Amino acid sequence: MKEKFIKEKIYKKIFKNYVNELEELTKDCQSLLDVGCGMESPIMHFKKRINAVGVDAFLPSIERSKAQNIHNEYFNIGVLELDKQFENKSFDCVLASDLIEHLHKDDGFKLLELAEKIAKKRVVIFTPNGFLKQGEYDNNPWQVHLSGWEINEMEERGYKVIGINGHKFFRGEYAHIKYKPRFLWTLLSDLSQKFVRDSPKNAFQILCYKDV
Repeated sequence: MKEKFIKEKIYKKIFKNYVNELEELTKDCQSLLDVGCGMESPIMHFKKRINAVGVDAFLPSIERSKAQNIHNEYFNIGVLELDKQFENKSFDCVLASDLIEHLHKDDGFKLLELAEKIAKKRVVIFTPNGFLKQGEYDNNPWQVHLSGWEINEMEERGYKVIGINGHKFFRGEYAHIKYKPRFLWTLLSDLSQKFVRDSPKNAFQILCYKDV
């Protein structure tokens, strides 16, 4: 109980993480389209529930997410078919978390175009900083990384960028800490987050957002 209190009330306030940043970016949104929602979307950790619709092409992920009641509604469709299901300006926020890197570059740009049309207020993209090698796992062929996304190309498209998960030195495939003891290196990674948040060049991942 004491460890949980320290983690929730002290540690997380000192070391602001991805969920904290994402919840802050969506606090003025009443509805959210979670594209490529997976089985455990980060929105499940929000302090306040948001009216959200989950979209994923991999049915087992939707079934596991639905069992946890993370979203209000689900659609088992390809992420490039959003315009066939959802109207323009139909959600306050469109979120693609750990998704765009699983698409080829041309398809990634198409996803951005669709998201920017469907969103009324904001589009949020979370992805590795540049290309990060990752193979298939959990019997899900869509887990392979096919592209990398750079800060400058997101900024050129009008996105603001926040560095996430500390310096890229500390993490590797699946965002796992590369060194042991993991507690020590996780702490060092979290400390480095203070430096890369507003200067994301060396951040492991980037949180990109655009008001539309």
